[in-house]
Amino acid sequence: MKQFNIIGIMSGTSLDGIDIVYVSFKLDKSWKYELINSKTYKYEKKWISQLQNISQEKIHSIKKIDADYTKLLSKYIINFINEFSIKNIDFVSSHGHTAIHKPSNSITYQIGNLPILAKYINQKVVCDFRVQDVELGGQGAPLVPAGEEYLFPEYNTLINLGGFANITKRIKNNLIAYDICPINIVFNHLSRKMKLKYDEGGYIASTGNMNEDLYNHLQRLNYYKQDPPKSLGVEWVNIQIHSVLKDFQDIPIKDLMNTFSNHFAFQIAKNIGDHDEVLLTGGGAYNDYLIEKIKNLTNSKISIPDPKIIEYKEALIFSFLGLLRVLEINNCYSSVTGAKINHCSGKIYNP
Repeated sequence: MKQFNIIGIMSGTSLDGIDIVYVSFKLDKSWKYELINSKTYKYEKKWISQLQNISQEKIHSIKKIDADYTKLLSKYIINFINEFSIKNIDFVSSHGHTAIHKPSNSITYQIGNLPILAKYINQKVVCDFRVQDVELGGQGAPLVPAGEEYLFPEYNTLINLGGFANITKRIKNNLIAYDICPINIVFNHLSRKMKLKYDEGGYIASTGNMNEDLYNHLQRLNYYKQDPPKSLGVEWVNIQIHSVLKDFQDIPIKDLMNTFSNHFAFQIAKNIGDHDEVLLTGGGAYNDYLIEKIKNLTNSKISIPDPKIIEYKEALIFSFLGLLRVLEINNCYSSVTGAKINHCSGKIYNP
């Protein structure tokens, strides 16, 4: 039985840091995985501010940041390999970090996917998974459903609560997936106004009161009326959410947190349905207040896995998407992204 040992890398919009995993995959009737090592390398302050504002930069500035970010990524990958004394690596599979995501304009750009990365780390690299899908008319997102289908077949609904809440649903034999709403990208923005990195456990939100006007305004946002395939990006948050926050700037932050929690919980529960087996992962799974609100709004069975899967599921899946690419098995589904065809996406670079 062939075994594949892969390092997977993910950096999400919530800017928690760079998630790196070392995973072993085996095919025995179905795919099995063992998550052997995992670590999150926190961003330094200068990188957080640079990545927060990257979507507003001109393209030549983004290319310069891309070169620097690729070096940063290589440093962390080498640290990870040395720290865990990893010897046996088939390849490194990396998502990079999204700088621009405007699929309606046929643009998506993830930094950290330059060919030089393979030379820096002296390993084969599989990366840049979104570009081809956008070229084929897709949203370039979400990409995790192909991995979820193989690695988590016991659930018919999977939700990741990261910078954005995204959902994968199995309906009959068809997979659909899309972004539901923003989550931590908004909570963390509000937390920073209180000199905090995040609202631990949703405690601040739980002490606030809901503002009906803001809640009703959020519920009416046009994105929620659109049918999938659809996806969200930082650009959407800047236009739709930050402009709303300016209109409601007199509301105490704890009330903003509470109102957004109620709004997000409603949107998530609405998309779950009532008879699903649901797996919840991502940093938002630790937000007890939000989870309680979601559970109160649905009769579906909601499972929260062990912390390693909560935190590293996306890095795990990107390592697997790289494996599908190397094996030339489709890792992008048209039913999910809206692309013209199912396809096998990702670039392969050798050192």
